[in-house]
Amino acid sequence: MTSVPNQTHRVLSGMRPTGKLHLGHYHGVLKNWIALQHEYECFFFVADWHALTTDYEDPSQIPQASFDMVVDWLASGISAGAATLFIQSRVPEHAELHLLLSMITPLGWLERVPSYKDQQEKLKEKDLATYGFLGYPLLQSADILIYKAGAVPVGEDQVAHVEMTREIARRFNHIYGREPDFEAQAEQAKRKMGKKNAKMFDQLKRRYQEQGDQEALDVARALLESQANITIGDRERLLGYLEGGGRVILPEPAPLLTKAAKMPGLDGQKMSKSYGNTIALRDDPSAVEQKLRTMPTDPARVRRTDPGNPEVCPVWQFHQVYSETEVKDWVQQGCRSAGIGCVECKQPVIDAVRKELEPIQAEAKRLEAEPDLVRSFINEGCERARDTARETMEDVRHVMSLRQG
Repeated sequence: MTSVPNQTHRVLSGMRPTGKLHLGHYHGVLKNWIALQHEYECFFFVADWHALTTDYEDPSQIPQASFDMVVDWLASGISAGAATLFIQSRVPEHAELHLLLSMITPLGWLERVPSYKDQQEKLKEKDLATYGFLGYPLLQSADILIYKAGAVPVGEDQVAHVEMTREIARRFNHIYGREPDFEAQAEQAKRKMGKKNAKMFDQLKRRYQEQGDQEALDVARALLESQANITIGDRERLLGYLEGGGRVILPEPAPLLTKAAKMPGLDGQKMSKSYGNTIALRDDPSAVEQKLRTMPTDPARVRRTDPGNPEVCPVWQFHQVYSETEVKDWVQQGCRSAGIGCVECKQPVIDAVRKELEPIQAEAKRLEAEPDLVRSFINEGCERARDTARETMEDVRHVMSLRQG
């Protein structure tokens, strides 16, 4: 993963409410979230408004799907104490910032987002010629910017969304960060740091602005982060002063690159509900075993005595996720020599998957029996998220002249 900018150690990530999750979600997203929640200030949200961009004709399933998804987050190890878990539509400030950003976002920026035409092509059966579908990347940007998130965990195919968010933040700061007395206020803020730190700031600022010294910029950002005597507004002014612009109202986030998920589906394709090739986190152990036992294998192995090729077998992909080197060597040798059959080959995978799911399923069962506890976690998270979002919107309204006084 890449490093998080010094401006903030806050991370923002969300998932559309698809209901109960499967192993693809666990290996592709949740395991990463579990690690991040102990390193950064994390905001994880249910993107129910995003779900409406494609499922607006029948949104009736969204509330239950949202609840089921949060249960699986918690059961997998996401902590409501370590991270802020919330539902997007419960924080209406997202919609307000989306609206205000839409006033300054060029139409061409949205039309060039790679997924815009791709999704229209993939979902031909749905009418996606809507304002909401065109604007959903901007809503994603609002989701990120309203928490002033320093980083967004994404795969390489999603970096373009974060880059657009950076462009929008840059444009917003350029238009609205130019206070009439900006330099005077920045100089006043600098003096609050004390003589020694102010002098160091000036030296670093000069090295960056005159020589393009990136290391000086990073050190100066870290210096500002460590200052307890300045307000958040002062820090944002000094960040803008440092970079040669105006006040930084909406910090630019960075993509936090995550490794591509290696979790295949039962047929060797990407695990997806639309392909019908999933193992759900809450599948009954007997159902898990049945799904794995009936997985397709190397089509060349018609008889037990036929040698096979693990590289073309979906079961081998599961071994790559779950098996130790010793077991994988056993599979490679046994399959190619017909020394083991497909049923034998699948057994270590069955045992490993069931072992992984056992504690998740036990915790999910406990949480299902206490729905009010889950709702209380969601309610508390929504309140925390809204408090943070309100602070950002106070700044945004002020610089856009939408607040009196």
